[in-house]
Amino acid sequence: MCRPNVFPPPHIHNPFRLNVAVITFVARLPYGKDMTKYLISFPSAAMTFSDEELLAVAEAARAVVQEAKEAGVWIFNGGIDELLPPARVDAERNITQGTYSQTAQMEGGYTVLELPTYDDALDWAAKIAAACRCAQEVRAFQEDSTS
Repeated sequence: MCRPNVFPPPHIHNPFRLNVAVITFVARLPYGKDMTKYLISFPSAAMTFSDEELLAVAEAARAVVQEAKEAGVWIFNGGIDELLPPARVDAERNITQGTYSQTAQMEGGYTVLELPTYDDALDWAAKIAAACRCAQEVRAFQEDSTS
């Protein structure tokens, strides 16, 4: 089985690798219905499949993204570039290499969808899970009237 954190080899950029997550903020629609942005995500190590399945996984993931775009709920999707090390930057632009200890494993895929209900987010997470061959974590962003 290949694991996304080791396949493809680190020196090869793989545009087919899809890491999906959904981030959600609350927005007021013109017709008065509140929407929430949801973060749907998974760690890279959870996404395992054989080398022969790579193309099918990529196609299935792209199909879910296209479906979300056509449904008007897509905001963003992408994966963390694990070849670029993380850095913390303070207000004076002092840079510290690495992450907070609580986020040492911040990697994987993320998708942002804006949806009317948490149940809708769970439905989309199931579609993403089927495409990416791994369970998804769903989180809602707190309401922010300025976003």
